[in-house]
Amino acid sequence: MVRTPLTPEERERGELLGRLLREARGGRSMVEVAAEAGISAETLRKIETGRAPTPAFFTVAALARVLGLSMDELVVRCVLAGV
Repeated sequence: MVRTPLTPEERERGELLGRLLREARGGRSMVEVAAEAGISAETLRKIETGRAPTPAFFTVAALARVLGLSMDELVVRCVLAGV
């Protein structure tokens, strides 16, 4: 199966999501947050750096829960931010 290339807007949205999650993580370690969310630190690293611009919904939901973010807030900040 061939995956459709991402649009520039999708890439920008992924980078913005990564920045928001990284900011919310603050001083907590990547390993700690990833473990609490039930994902690998490498997956979190890829999301935060924009190398995984379209993470699975449940991955984002788990990270939002661990970081104290609401999914509504992420939608507003990522989708409605003009990206």
